[in-house]
Amino acid sequence: MARTARIERETAETQIRLELNLDGSGKSTINTGVGFLDHMLTLLAKHACFDLMVEAKGDLEVDQHHTVEDTGIVLGQAIREALGDKTGIRRYGHMTLPMEETLATVAIDLSGRYAFVFKVEIPSQKIGDFDSELIEDFWQSVAINVLCNLHVLVHYGRNSHHISEAIFKATARALRMAIETDPRMTGVPSTKGTLG
Repeated sequence: MARTARIERETAETQIRLELNLDGSGKSTINTGVGFLDHMLTLLAKHACFDLMVEAKGDLEVDQHHTVEDTGIVLGQAIREALGDKTGIRRYGHMTLPMEETLATVAIDLSGRYAFVFKVEIPSQKIGDFDSELIEDFWQSVAINVLCNLHVLVHYGRNSHHISEAIFKATARALRMAIETDPRMTGVPSTKGTLG
């Protein structure tokens, strides 16, 4: 069965259309109007090995916050929908990933319960014209809407771009592991018989 989702969200602040195929090949078409976010979502799709299309229009004349946060909401909803009842998945994923001078660890549990821990220091307030604090807001929005445990830890790093890229790549790889089907797992990977 195809693990895909198509989500549309329209508010007074943003209009977003997103298509996701968890069993893709890393292809992406991203246009959010926020260049740095486009770059990070392209990396995410490539390293998670899922296909992702995002079209977003937001109130960028105000700032980037609504566009970034709402894109995270829609991505989280799409992942949750595409996973279905989670039968046969690995459920857990983790990655420790180097990006130049930066080292990041991400761990995920697709438990159906929300928890988010973000232990990250980003040295600069801006990455180009991007507000670096929005990295945390984006991933919190994803975790809330997937209903997963997401723990992000940057052990060390100097360059804010590298730190952000390490977070997105490590999360992508952890997600890739967690959503994979496990040939030894029958049913849902929980002794309770359900995830949620």
